[in-house]
Amino acid sequence: MYIYKVAVIGAGAMGAGIAQVITYSGIPVVLKDVNEEAVSRGIKTVRGIYQGRVDKGKMTANEMDQKMALVTGATDYSDFSDVDLVIEAVFEDIAVKQKLFCELESVCSENTLLTSNTSSLPISAIAAPTKRPEKVIGLHFFNPAPAMKLVEIIPGMATSRETIDDLIMFAESIRKIPIRVAECAGFLVNRLLMPYLNEAAMALQEGAQAKAVDEAMVAFGMPMGPFALLDAIGVDISAKVSEILYDAYGPRMKPAEILGALYKTGRTGIKSGAGFYEYGEGGGEIDAVQTIIAKLGNAPRPFSSDRIVMPMINEAVIALQEGVASANDIDIAMMAGTGFPQDKGGPLHYADQMGVDTVLQTMQQLIAEHGERFWPAPLLKRMVNANYLGKKNGKGFFNYA
Repeated sequence: MYIYKVAVIGAGAMGAGIAQVITYSGIPVVLKDVNEEAVSRGIKTVRGIYQGRVDKGKMTANEMDQKMALVTGATDYSDFSDVDLVIEAVFEDIAVKQKLFCELESVCSENTLLTSNTSSLPISAIAAPTKRPEKVIGLHFFNPAPAMKLVEIIPGMATSRETIDDLIMFAESIRKIPIRVAECAGFLVNRLLMPYLNEAAMALQEGAQAKAVDEAMVAFGMPMGPFALLDAIGVDISAKVSEILYDAYGPRMKPAEILGALYKTGRTGIKSGAGFYEYGEGGGEIDAVQTIIAKLGNAPRPFSSDRIVMPMINEAVIALQEGVASANDIDIAMMAGTGFPQDKGGPLHYADQMGVDTVLQTMQQLIAEHGERFWPAPLLKRMVNANYLGKKNGKGFFNYA
């Protein structure tokens, strides 16, 4: 199925970014929101993204006008009868999304693909009240959509093979890297990223300094440190996702108390002017965060880069053994979606570089130091017992003939 026209519902930063990506590939987009003010703001955001390309000499003003002509605004469904694909990008509320998808069925063609950009809610639950659940699927872009190449494609329990194939072809046509992910809490990237961010927050509670941790992870090869990233994502969003993952996976995902504590004070990151860092005059790590940490009363514990990288690797192994994605797709997703250093090849290639036995030993040491949230994935033990140790003996998560 070829996609000739797309509708994006939700004209916020993410929805507008998705609209820009699609129009850049020459496909018309209807950008819908609840009122004219929101729609106008979204279209202005799209123009701003294009204007940035003009300012950098990457396109002409005339080319920008041609692309902008492909965007039309809407506050109702009158232009939805001939759309081939709908991308929902509204706030994370399952009831709101279910109601919206039922409305879409009544205004769209029976062949229209209905997709959600949700980062955490189950696709099967969104599709459950609809009459055509085989057409409902997750299409998760990463922020900012114009810059991030990865998209996660998440079929629900009733999604048809045709719908999956059509969406993969569409993602490739708009110059994205589609990774098919089995439906699970957090999908793939957020499920692997959150243990890394959460353990950094645990380390902060236990005496580490945010700036030192961030510098260590930039030296490791990440594009930014975990606290800079938490502030960019939003402490509120991270706190909510951490609770969803804890509810799904249990003790290994227990949220760091500092996330909820910061959220309650309104320190949600860059968007509020303060989070783990302050973004007003002076900047840097602020005394207010240390005051909150002191009230939590955690005993000091040692910090090491392994402490926050290993949970990501361990979760990658658990996701692999559960069949969430292939080993290759897991590594591609983490490099494209989080900036995991390319010279390390993704968390599973990096585990092979370290030695699977070394990863297991490190996890066991971390259990002794920090508790059972570091309990190693069963597959790690199986691989070590079978002498699948990684690069050093030619076989691990990948083969090295």
